[in-house]
Amino acid sequence: MPASESPADRVTPEALEALRTDMLRFATLQLRDEHLAEDLVQDTMITALSKAGQFAGRSTVKTWVFTILRNNIIDAIHKRSRTINASDYAAEGESLDAAFDKLFKENAHWSPASRPTDWGRPEEAMEEQQFWAVFDACMEHLPENTARVFMMREVLELSSQEICDTLAITMSNCHVILHRARNALRRCLEGNWFADGEACPSC
Repeated sequence: MPASESPADRVTPEALEALRTDMLRFATLQLRDEHLAEDLVQDTMITALSKAGQFAGRSTVKTWVFTILRNNIIDAIHKRSRTINASDYAAEGESLDAAFDKLFKENAHWSPASRPTDWGRPEEAMEEQQFWAVFDACMEHLPENTARVFMMREVLELSSQEICDTLAITMSNCHVILHRARNALRRCLEGNWFADGEACPSC
């Protein structure tokens, strides 16, 4: 960075526009609402430009902007959670449990076709753009509220207690929902990525 350039000079409309697609994908995946996601991305860009002077340059512009977006998403989830009934989570859970039960034989062991596969070196897969396309597709197949809890915990990095307080669910329910989400994602990734190494985003 030239001596005459401050970190704030890197927060430009052009730099933010270059991040728009990634921001929109990130917000849409968690909110399941394209219009709300677009609004939050626009608000994030406006906020970033107005607060550019607060960018100290200790992280990348992308990291700083995504922190603003993350906070906006959390606020939106707080507002929307008031309209979600606890029975919605129960109904989704029964559906996922039914799908999971089909993986087992009557003696409670894995059925041969559903036995977990060897994922090899998953850290290498995570560096591939196609893997994340498959992961996004798998997330889209999760029930909406189940996906929301998973994203709050694993992507937004909220604590289990914060999730429970926000969504008005018990700690036990939270843990069950996360367990179901992880099982469903494992099955989807094994079937569409790790099983034969080929991506299948539309599966």
